Amino acid sequence: MTERSRPLRADAARNRARVLQVAYETFATEGAGVPIDEIARRAGVGAGTVYRHFPTKESLLQAIVADRMRQIVERARAQTAADPGEGLYAFLLQMAEQGASDLGFTDALAGNSFDLVAALPDAEHEFMGMVAEILARAQRAGTVRPDLEASDVKTLIVGLQAMRRFRGESDLMLRIYPIIRAGLAPPRTPADTGPDPAAAED
Repeated sequence: MTERSRPLRADAARNRARVLQVAYETFATEGAGVPIDEIARRAGVGAGTVYRHFPTKESLLQAIVADRMRQIVERARAQTAADPGEGLYAFLLQMAEQGASDLGFTDALAGNSFDLVAALPDAEHEFMGMVAEILARAQRAGTVRPDLEASDVKTLIVGLQAMRRFRGESDLMLRIYPIIRAGLAPPRTPADTGPDPAAAED
């Protein structure tokens, strides 16, 4: 190991971190269609530098999505542990809002930029495991219908993100949220609704 090689490795690490940061910000605001050459220009490095770390745009996007999914999993588990009954609803709201602010991740979750299950099986498995956990907690708390499955929750997230992204209304979720809750709540039983007033009159 020579003295000369040490700063080169440090430079390479800084360049990689810079590329990732710029790519994350770019994909978040503009989606996954931005070319690698443009990412390199914004990061202030040559395209060759980007390709040395990430041979394809897909590999760059995969690195960003994997890191983003880890952050989401950690945050969701921490937040829902405090209030299991409301955890799933809070998670759905957060993920819906992300549809307006993180276009690259939204595309990846919907399978528009690459096959998430095939490209990042470990990250997808961890994400779906987290969804199953917070769903089970809410079901045990009695705030979510028992027949809902983790795959249903992911489908709902993708739909909410697309709606929030393309309609662009900041207050959209405030209006849709009561409908979501009503649809996901456990079915009401006769005991929940109380006696029938007509029957009482008889």
